[in-house]
Amino acid sequence: MTRKTVRIAMNGVTGRMGHNQHLVRSLLAIREQGGIDLGDGSAIWPELVLVGRSESKLEAVARRHGLDSWTTDLDAVLADPAVDVYFDAQVTAARVDAVRKAVAAGKHVYCEKPTATSVEDALELARLARDAGVKSGVVQDKLFLPGLRKLKRLIDGGFFGRVLSIRGEFGYWVFEGDWQSAQRPSWNYRAEDGGGMTADMFPHWEYVLHELFGPVRTVQAHITTHIPRRWDEKGKPYEASADDSAYGVFELESGVVAQINSSWAVRVNRDELVEFQVDGVEGSAVAGLRRCRVQHRSATPRPVWNPDIPATEEFRAQWQEVPDNDEFDNGFKAQWELFLRHVVLDEPWHWDLLAGARGVQLAELGLRSSAEGRRLDVPELSL
Repeated sequence: MTRKTVRIAMNGVTGRMGHNQHLVRSLLAIREQGGIDLGDGSAIWPELVLVGRSESKLEAVARRHGLDSWTTDLDAVLADPAVDVYFDAQVTAARVDAVRKAVAAGKHVYCEKPTATSVEDALELARLARDAGVKSGVVQDKLFLPGLRKLKRLIDGGFFGRVLSIRGEFGYWVFEGDWQSAQRPSWNYRAEDGGGMTADMFPHWEYVLHELFGPVRTVQAHITTHIPRRWDEKGKPYEASADDSAYGVFELESGVVAQINSSWAVRVNRDELVEFQVDGVEGSAVAGLRRCRVQHRSATPRPVWNPDIPATEEFRAQWQEVPDNDEFDNGFKAQWELFLRHVVLDEPWHWDLLAGARGVQLAELGLRSSAEGRRLDVPELSL
């Protein structure tokens, strides 16, 4: 099989997300399967250059996975004409300058969200990429989760009729780091490093709502820091300057209302770490990371409120499981494959830096809504 090689500079692969999801479960998995089969006797083959700040960490990652190219010199990588794509999974605060350099060097750009810490910077990156004629992509992995793909199937099939509302619950208890080590890096809780629940998760909710139900037109949020003191990776205490919980109400262009709670200070009492309940006139669904269950209008029970007697109904047993009916690959890998096909074949693609800017905008307006104690309009962004 003929290889169409795409050389990718991967910045941030020593971090949890960059290493696990993007390097191991996406690009190395693509290499293990022989590349991306194009069906004509050829395949897209990703060649990787690992980029970061610590040479020893990069060398360790490279040797662990049988790779032979790594560097701490980002400028030299971007100056290399053999490099086609720049990928960024650094901390958010470092992303804008690196993406600017990559675009100026004529590289196609694929990066994690949020793309910036302000909507002005996010729009600037989108304009720069457009004016430079380079392709751009932003990770929007949750669209490729099995649970949400099943939910999309229900929407496309008209299962809900008129959608009325969406309720989302996301989060889990992240240990403070004193008596048990935290499951998330400490920078997530420092605003000066680009951390915060709102900056992290509102971009996710923007594209989930936008892609499945329509654009968000207003936001009202209450944002707080429930756990103000945490301990970092070296056991040193620090004050959490970023929010760890965000409670948002979003009105969509269609009039649908979405309520989504996001918290790193909540103990889980649900089937999955994120769940969305969608209620429509004809039926309802609850979708998580992998599962999706439905209750049709014709099979809806008749609950009666009576607090004086114990509940005898098993409410969760009254829902029907949506079958897989498909094979679901890792969501990050699935989007990587689409982006690389876009780069090589110019296939359709709309998860670009402008889409990423919409997520930054919603996070910024959510923070402002909470600070001002009022609902805010979400204007349409354009370049």
